[in-house]
Amino acid sequence: MPSLNELVRQHTTLSTADVEWLHLLVSEWQLLSDLSFADLVLWIPTHDGTRYVSVAQMRPNTGPTSHQDDMVGHLVPRGRRPLLDAAYDEGRIVREGDPEWREEVPVRVESIPVRREGRVLGVIARNTNLLTVRTPSRLELTYLQSASDLAQMIAAGSFPFPGEQVDMDAAPRAGDGLIRLDADGIVTYASPNALSAYHRLGLTADLVGCHLGRTTAELVPPSRGPVDEALVKLASGWAPRQTEVEAHGGVVQLRAIPLKPKGVHVGSLVLLRDVTELRRRERELMTKDATIREIHHRVKNNLQTVAALLRLQSRRMDSAPARLALDEAVRRVGSIAIVHETLSQTLDEQVAFDEIADRVLAMVMELSQDGRVATKRSGSFGILSAEVATPLAMVLTELLQNALEHAFGTKDSGSLEVSALRGRAPAAGPGWPEARGGAGGRPEEYLLITVCDDGRGMPEGFDPQSGGNLGLQIVRTLATGELGGTFDMVALPEGGTKVVLEIPVG
Repeated sequence: MPSLNELVRQHTTLSTADVEWLHLLVSEWQLLSDLSFADLVLWIPTHDGTRYVSVAQMRPNTGPTSHQDDMVGHLVPRGRRPLLDAAYDEGRIVREGDPEWREEVPVRVESIPVRREGRVLGVIARNTNLLTVRTPSRLELTYLQSASDLAQMIAAGSFPFPGEQVDMDAAPRAGDGLIRLDADGIVTYASPNALSAYHRLGLTADLVGCHLGRTTAELVPPSRGPVDEALVKLASGWAPRQTEVEAHGGVVQLRAIPLKPKGVHVGSLVLLRDVTELRRRERELMTKDATIREIHHRVKNNLQTVAALLRLQSRRMDSAPARLALDEAVRRVGSIAIVHETLSQTLDEQVAFDEIADRVLAMVMELSQDGRVATKRSGSFGILSAEVATPLAMVLTELLQNALEHAFGTKDSGSLEVSALRGRAPAAGPGWPEARGGAGGRPEEYLLITVCDDGRGMPEGFDPQSGGNLGLQIVRTLATGELGGTFDMVALPEGGTKVVLEIPVG
C-alpha cells in the first residue's frame, strides 16, 4: 500500500508544509473516528483538478466499519461524489439526507473540508454504518457532540493544534476515559472509565458538576507542595496539554483538548487513562535495572581487588615462573573486570565490544616495553550480549598475551593486528556447528576475528588443536565450548602467525 507522502507527491501539488499538516491531522483523527463511530477517508484533489485520490483511511474502535476494503490509493473522478465537490468548493461540512446502501448496509455519508491557513487542502469523508443504529446512550450522545465540535474545528483550520507534540501510541483514547467540560471547566459528563480513574486517585464523590481543575488539584497530597496552578488550568481544558496526576497510589494520564467549533471556547474534552499498573511495572523494571548495574559494579570492584592482591603477591615472589603465572592471572581477572565495568554502565545486558577490545589490548600491551610491538585494531565487533562478551574478552586476552610472549619474546619488535568482521553467515564456511540456528543449521549472523602477528611463527610440527600452554587450552575451551565457534592457527607465508576465530552471534 503506498504511503501518504508517495500519493501526495505522485498526484498533487501540495507543499511540504501542507503535507506536514496532513500528517498531523492523520496522527490525531483516530479520536474523531472513535467519537463519530465512523470510518474516515482523506481525499485530496489531483494536480489537474479532475479527480480525488484517497491518501489515508481510519476505522473506528467504537463501532462497525463501513469500508471492508482498503480505500487508500483509490482515484475518483470529480463529479461522481457530489458531497466531496460541495465540501471542497464551498469549504463547509456537507451532510447527505438519505443514507447510501453498500452491500445491503446503510451508510450515512458526510464530507468535512480540511483547511489550513484559509485554504482547503482536501476533504474527509465520514461514513457511518447504520446497520446497528439504536437509541443512543448519554455516552454516545456526548461522543457525537464532541465529534461534531472537532469536525467544525477541522473545517475551520483550528484542529489539530499546531506545535502540539503528542505521542499517540501512549496518549489516552476515547474508550480509556472521557470527560466533557463546559466553558467554565465544570464537568457535564464523565464516562464510567473516567470516573473509575478518579476514584483510583481518591475521589469519593461524583464528578458531574465539579470544577475538574480544582478537584484534580485537591486530590494531590499536600506533602507534594502547593497547588500547581498549571495543573488547575490543564485539567480545566483551557489549553491543549497532557500530564500525569499521581495521588493515593494511583496514576492517571490526562490530555485536555479545548473545543472551539466556531472560534469560541464552548468547552473541552479531557481524555484520561489509568496508568497505575503500567507505571508500577516501569518502576519495578527501573529498580531491577539499577540493581543489575549495581551488581556488575560490585563484581568489577571485587575483581579489581582480587587483581590487586594477586599483583601484590607477585611482587613478593622470588620465583620468576611463579611471578609470571600470577601476572597472567591478574590479566585474566582484569579482562573479566573490564566487561563487568562496561555492563554496569548500560541499561541492558548488551555491550559495545569495540571499547572492551581496545581496553583489553591496552592492558595486555603493558607486557611490551618501549613500544617494541605496534598494535592495531580494525573492523567492529558490534553489540554483544554479556554471555558472549565475557568469554570473548578472556579469549582475546589470552591470544594477545600468547602472541607477545611467543611471537616476539623479550627483545624482538614487530606488529600485532586484531580485526573483526561481523555479518550474515556465508553459504559455506569451515567448522560451523550444524546444531546451531539459521537456515540449514547455520547461524544467521557470525563474528570473524583474526589476530595476526609478524613474529617468529609457530614451531615446526605444532598442533594448534592440542598443543600449547594453559592460555591456548583456555582459548580452545572457551571458543568451542562456551562460545560455540571454531578456533584455528595458521602460519603466514611472509612469516608470523594468524589466529582465526569464528563465533555465531545471532
